[in-house]
Amino acid sequence: MAATLLGLTLALVQTACGSGSPAPETSVAPSPHQASPSPALGADWVEYHRNSARSGLGPAVPPVSNPAIAWTAHLDGAVYASPLIVAGHVLAATENNTVYALDLFSGSVVWKVHLGEPVASGSLPCGDIGPVTGITGTPAADPVTGRLYVVAFLSGHHHMLFTLSLADGSVVSQRDVDPAGSNPAVQQERGALALGADFVYVPLGGLYGDCGAYHGYVVGVPLKSGASVSYEVPSAREAGIWSAEGPTIGPDGSVYVVSGNGASQSSFDYSNAVIQLSPDLHSVLSYFAPSNWVALNASDTDLGSVGATVLPSLGVVLAIGKEGVAYVLKLGSLGEVGGEVASRRVCSGSWGGTAWSRSTVFVPCADGLYALAVGSSSVEVAWHAAHPALGSPIIAAGAVWAIEPGSGTLYALDPSSGSVVYSIGLGSAQHFSTPAATDGFVVAPAGSGVVAISTAG
Repeated sequence: MAATLLGLTLALVQTACGSGSPAPETSVAPSPHQASPSPALGADWVEYHRNSARSGLGPAVPPVSNPAIAWTAHLDGAVYASPLIVAGHVLAATENNTVYALDLFSGSVVWKVHLGEPVASGSLPCGDIGPVTGITGTPAADPVTGRLYVVAFLSGHHHMLFTLSLADGSVVSQRDVDPAGSNPAVQQERGALALGADFVYVPLGGLYGDCGAYHGYVVGVPLKSGASVSYEVPSAREAGIWSAEGPTIGPDGSVYVVSGNGASQSSFDYSNAVIQLSPDLHSVLSYFAPSNWVALNASDTDLGSVGATVLPSLGVVLAIGKEGVAYVLKLGSLGEVGGEVASRRVCSGSWGGTAWSRSTVFVPCADGLYALAVGSSSVEVAWHAAHPALGSPIIAAGAVWAIEPGSGTLYALDPSSGSVVYSIGLGSAQHFSTPAATDGFVVAPAGSGVVAISTAG
């Protein structure tokens, strides 16, 4: 398996633009470094776990050898979103609604932009991010058009999609993405944005504590022009789409999302379900829910604590949530209620985002990291490492990297055995923290900052 991981690469997902409404106060502060771009790199990291397929697969070379901290950058707020890496710049976003572009090789600020006053956590009826909450979901970048898409939660309780220039951080356009009839004060944009052929997709769920009449939504904002589209999970309440992984885009452009617990105890309401949506979000193409979805609703045991893992070469989708049961589903025909092709209890519960290479899926669980060997009709545990716990993994430099939020430790594991090959304390980490990677670097969010690790010393 290790040799397989070292030999793989994936194409980047590339798309474009948005339209606007009146802008809040913004500021752009370019630095002298802006005129001198960093050296070209072989691999950008443009979305959560690199791309809209959520593979988490970065460059295999140079292989990890004598890794060391290259630099640390201290930012103006907590960093929940994953960093991105584009054209030698690390893009990081904070809960203070500030987006930074940092030089990959030095950590110096190339530009930064503040998108408006964040929401005071005390103004919300529940939640677990404070003292302010602003940018939580991981942005998405399109190097071809030179655009960055990011959702900020603005004072007054509005979720605003900003389109920024990758060159200097200037605001190109903005659009409110709160669906009609929703209450933004009880909706949270925790999930990563995803780029499809025609839309940037924005998921919405509820706040920690499940307060208020929130719903699960996916909003699609056209990359060129036109009205936004949306899908609402048809539950009377809850069924949020909240996993940090966000939507996964399938090979045919379908949008795969996983919902959380809903209100129903009788009629199926698409809660605790894997849902395949058409690219325009107008149609549910297929869905799956465990046969015990009613019990999962009653116990707040969300299937949607992890996004969908789409494995095109096997023709399957893997889903796993708080119950710790992995389900293998047929790609494009998910099986409806109880229609999995295989299932297995794997761990004590899973939260965050997966990474995958060919038929191996790395899964973050409360009791450590698991490697699953997935077949077209089977799933087996290949190995289990006790640490990192709840570490959403990526694959780069011939290792599996993940951050353990509880200890604030970044681990690198041997992908064939799960043995630890490197670890380092980051100082702190947020819930669901996950790194990014490019040639020779792994970049990790660290509390209210970013740490870059040189993987080859």
